[in-house]
Amino acid sequence: MEIDARGLSCPQPVIETRKAILSKVTSFSVLVDNIAAKENVTRYATVQHYDVVETTTEYGWKLDLEKR
Repeated sequence: MEIDARGLSCPQPVIETRKAILSKVTSFSVLVDNIAAKENVTRYATVQHYDVVETTTEYGWKLDLEKR
């Protein structure tokens, strides 16, 4: 599963991430294009017991989330 949150202002990327977590998805990716979204999604996912692997891309970042 991949969430494309590029172009979305906070808190929308976190809201989309929360929806995926609440649906019991154990691993998915979130695409973001600004530093605030990257930091907020990473912080939220960590609190929800997900490991986050960040990859820099040509449009911003890809955050790979996996349930611990």
